[in-house]
Amino acid sequence: MGLLTGLGFQNWLAAAANSTSAFSSSAFPLKSLFLKPRSNFTSTPALRRTLRLSSYSYSTSAAPPSTMGDAAADSAMDAVQRRLMFEDECILVDENDRVVGHDSKYNCHLMEKIESENLLHRAFSVFLFNSKYELLLQQRSATKVTFPLVWTNTCCSHPLYRDSELIEEKALGARNAAQRKLFDELGIPAEDVPVDQFTPLGRILYKAPSDGKWGEHELDYLLFIIRDVSVHPNPDEVVDVKYVNQQQLKELLRKADAGEEGIKLSPWFRLVVDNFLFKWWDHVEKGTLEEAADMKTIHKLT
Repeated sequence: MGLLTGLGFQNWLAAAANSTSAFSSSAFPLKSLFLKPRSNFTSTPALRRTLRLSSYSYSTSAAPPSTMGDAAADSAMDAVQRRLMFEDECILVDENDRVVGHDSKYNCHLMEKIESENLLHRAFSVFLFNSKYELLLQQRSATKVTFPLVWTNTCCSHPLYRDSELIEEKALGARNAAQRKLFDELGIPAEDVPVDQFTPLGRILYKAPSDGKWGEHELDYLLFIIRDVSVHPNPDEVVDVKYVNQQQLKELLRKADAGEEGIKLSPWFRLVVDNFLFKWWDHVEKGTLEEAADMKTIHKLT
């Protein structure tokens, strides 16, 4: 189906609002439709609620102009991950962590975009320890677009381009985002991880390709927290979790280095492990974590 415009398109939309049959017809397969911004289209509130498409028109011939490539070609992408790729707006920053704009999660993780436009986005990595000073690790789900099935720190994601997650004072935006994603990915209730209990320890900047198409280029806030929490992993995000002590993590690293049991680690986690983690872990156990904090430096790691 080509691009529907003009009166015929609006008539079709009006019919769609009053009949579910418009969506079941083979002539209008909903899953094949992509949204294309169109500023001169208006619709009724009922129609917007039905379609969740205020000020958009349908096109099957092109992806949204803000993306590269044809999203329809990503047929192997899980539906949940696809939705997040287009709904989530990451915060674009320069190498000094100054906000310069925003873009979709999809664009921010395309290596073509990263290399051609030097897209760099803000991220966070949570390291959650229980009262026995064991670190909670997760294994990313097989449906993750970047680095599926790798083991990594407790939670790794992005502050979004929204007021509550743009707050830079004391890394509050990143801490708000961390609380949100700990619930989304691991089912950890907000009351188990109060925002004021996160300790921002530092920032790293790194780039890592995942495969030929996807990758990461992040300015990553490293957040530590010591709490006993209730964990209920979301299978769309996480396939497994486990707590490890320092010796158990060192054994996991050995297996990853030796290629044993198919164990792989995320690149950002490995960078933190190799540069900071064990000395910071000692501060966790001694109760002197604040002494390790350095939020002025941005460590450029490779």
